[in-house]
Amino acid sequence: MNKPYGILFALLLTASPLLAQKSDNPAAPGFDVAGSDARAVQIADEVMRAMGGRKAWDKTHFISWNFFGNRRLIWDKWSGNVRVDNLKNDQTVILNVNTDKGRVFRNGKEETNPDSVAKYVKAGKGAWINDSYWLVMPYKLKDSGVTLKHLGEENTTDNKPADLLQLTFKSVGNTPDNKYKVWVDKSSRLVSQWAYYPKFSDEKPGFTLPWTDYQPHGEIKLSGKRGPRELTDIRVFTGLPGEVFTSFDRPDLNRY
Repeated sequence: MNKPYGILFALLLTASPLLAQKSDNPAAPGFDVAGSDARAVQIADEVMRAMGGRKAWDKTHFISWNFFGNRRLIWDKWSGNVRVDNLKNDQTVILNVNTDKGRVFRNGKEETNPDSVAKYVKAGKGAWINDSYWLVMPYKLKDSGVTLKHLGEENTTDNKPADLLQLTFKSVGNTPDNKYKVWVDKSSRLVSQWAYYPKFSDEKPGFTLPWTDYQPHGEIKLSGKRGPRELTDIRVFTGLPGEVFTSFDRPDLNRY
């Protein structure tokens, strides 16, 4: 008489961790659940919690950063508005990454030619896709189109133990043939290293770089140091004036 209830109770106990993971860090629509393995998904959820948690990430409104001294980006996560200031010249692109609409300032004036505007808005979105991935990739392990695999355990180049994940992509982003390997530190559960492969079939990576110097920003953690490369001036804001995404005058973020 008690046996079916005992089996049911055991099943509930077994399933409860997975249910908890789904509830506190749901995958984005289009995440490859069928192609991903359960251990990789579990590790992705552990990374999210170590970074501050899904609620904190969803509450994060504005992020700005300097990408290797080339560009400064300001991103409104909630609306999709992005400002990309080219730090090598006067070019500024203000766009919405959800609508692909935007405006362009270059060579001392606003660009009005529709083809030119479309060209530079597309390039601005491409910069945001690339530059934001370098900053917030750990929050995007369960994004649309991502397939996650756990490749076992492997030490980083500085000989620290880690879980090794593989990320591949299905028809998303500008370079869907890319592959990444991501090392998740055994102790902190933070991403500690990544390797980039231009094509899934590549055996050798284009680069392998560390993720170090995590700092609290608002309620989340972000890392800017990638070995010889560095993202700087990382800031999180709860509010910014609307003119940041309407005026071509470059804002002084120290005021906010």
